[in-house]
Amino acid sequence: MSKLLILVVIFINYIGSSFSKETQYLSSCTWENRTETPCIEITGKISNQSNLSKSGINKYVITRKEIEQIGAVDIIDVLKSVPDINITQSGPKGQQASLFMRGTGSNHTLVMINGIPINDQSTTQGLHDFGVDFIQTVQQIEIYPGSSASNFGTNAIGGAINIILAGDLKDSISLTTDKNTNYEFYGNKSFLYPNSTLNLKLGGVENKTISARGNRNGEKDEVKNYTFNVNYENFIENNLRFHTTTYFRKTKSEYDNSVNNQTGYLGDNRMGTIQLGVEKKYQNRISDYILYYNKYDRKYNERGTIDSYESEVVGLKYDLSKKISDKFSLGAGSEYKYDWGYFDNNGSYEASTKGNSNNFAVFTNFGWNFAKKSNLSIFARSDYHKYTHLNSTYKLNLEQSFGNSKLGISYMTGLRNPTLYELFGTDNFGYSGNRSLQAEKSNTYEVYSTIQLNEKISIILRGFRSNVENNIEYISNKYQNDKDNINLNQSGFNNQLNYKADNIDFNFHASLLSSKKENGSSQLRRPTKNYGFSLFKKNYNDLFGNYNINILYNHYGKHFDTHSSNFSTIEMDSTDIVDLKIMKKIYNNDWYLKVDNLLKENYQRPHGYNQDGRILKVGYKF
Repeated sequence: MSKLLILVVIFINYIGSSFSKETQYLSSCTWENRTETPCIEITGKISNQSNLSKSGINKYVITRKEIEQIGAVDIIDVLKSVPDINITQSGPKGQQASLFMRGTGSNHTLVMINGIPINDQSTTQGLHDFGVDFIQTVQQIEIYPGSSASNFGTNAIGGAINIILAGDLKDSISLTTDKNTNYEFYGNKSFLYPNSTLNLKLGGVENKTISARGNRNGEKDEVKNYTFNVNYENFIENNLRFHTTTYFRKTKSEYDNSVNNQTGYLGDNRMGTIQLGVEKKYQNRISDYILYYNKYDRKYNERGTIDSYESEVVGLKYDLSKKISDKFSLGAGSEYKYDWGYFDNNGSYEASTKGNSNNFAVFTNFGWNFAKKSNLSIFARSDYHKYTHLNSTYKLNLEQSFGNSKLGISYMTGLRNPTLYELFGTDNFGYSGNRSLQAEKSNTYEVYSTIQLNEKISIILRGFRSNVENNIEYISNKYQNDKDNINLNQSGFNNQLNYKADNIDFNFHASLLSSKKENGSSQLRRPTKNYGFSLFKKNYNDLFGNYNINILYNHYGKHFDTHSSNFSTIEMDSTDIVDLKIMKKIYNNDWYLKVDNLLKENYQRPHGYNQDGRILKVGYKF
């Protein structure tokens, strides 16, 4: 706790000293009707980067406009078309979902809100349940494939996902429904003042379509989600900005215990976060302090038996980015976080845990344009964890430009610290936690190229090879690090073809993946090949006038899975899912028709858990 107190004192001292009249910098950018108000930028909080090193950070950005174009309901709808990601969900909307990035485990992806980690410490292995996250109040999603530990910290062995909740300054209300009165609601309201903005967002979803297990047309499993988000920022001085984000999400989902036990099972998943920050900009320097608090409160009612899971995180983070010259940039920072978690499972499988841990990190980066079109980026981070002690990660990236195209190579390392359950957990089968566990570690090599063929066509190519060592496994009634010197190995190649013109936006993606267990067999639920495309086109005809059409197609390849009844390994067939959305503007308001699963594909993913068939929706945005 002493490190936290030191950082808090620095934080308070910084706020006080920030009012001093130093030579400050503000870009020449103003509102059309407010000549004195600074411009507001919607940007992601990328840790440990500076002006000349950020080109070495691999990411995909999905904007609010693109989210609305595809008619996404939850975050899964957005991520399912990303080349490096595979997703399985235990039933329809609201059910538990697992994400595998670049073939790594579902607990190897770090999830953040505005750059702050939010992985739930009360889960068994620290994985994030994407099935309970809905999209209504989200402004932007950033995906960082490949080990990102040197930028964001532990858990990012496969990569990281950053959910941006920046203020949306365009007021709107939207409502979508279908014949079964399922609905999706979103409201956004902003208040603009001479030196500040206040943004309020409210979202709601109710979905009741099919049964997760058993007969698809039997009892239907329902989900209700409510999301509330407040974003506020105040320019105390031209280059001194105070910003805060408050987010609360509540998701209640019915689920099935088995084919024979389908009623009386309800999960209540609540999550909240508060972030307070102060950002200061100079001509060649940006510094940012963020104080944050996350809380999870999950309860599962299994026919009167209540299982409770709770966790809390408090942390403080500092980031500095400085441009030294036209050839050099430097970044540095530190982060402290304290994790506390508890759960009590009272069913036939009785388990409990209660414990805490803390982690203190320092990080730095360096960007160097050592030749006219050559750039070297170096990232390093050291984490001191209460139980695994000191672990360091780093990344090296070399990039060469050729006209409008570029070629790059990277080497990066990663780590995952054990969860509170792995450290402290107990159950009624004689299991006990292991406080001597060490961190899992990874190594990744990557080659990439961006080719700009002309003003309209670009191609992105990426190949990688990685391994995970020191794996935490369940051995002899205890979680232990695997010491056989045999790693989990992943390799893959993906490409994207982008075509953008005045009336059309087309994106094609394809990926090949090899993800192997220690014995050389393929890991479950990781298809060897996936591909698909998205097409957005503006149209006109004499009958309908102007209208837009968006088609999203995804091929999820054949893969191995576990049979839900006899637990044998089986091969699952591929699926081809097509979603269609047609939009038309009438009197400056948007009306749209959306068809999910247009081809009415009947499939399970994972085995034993039904996925939605064809669903027709109509919507309106004011």
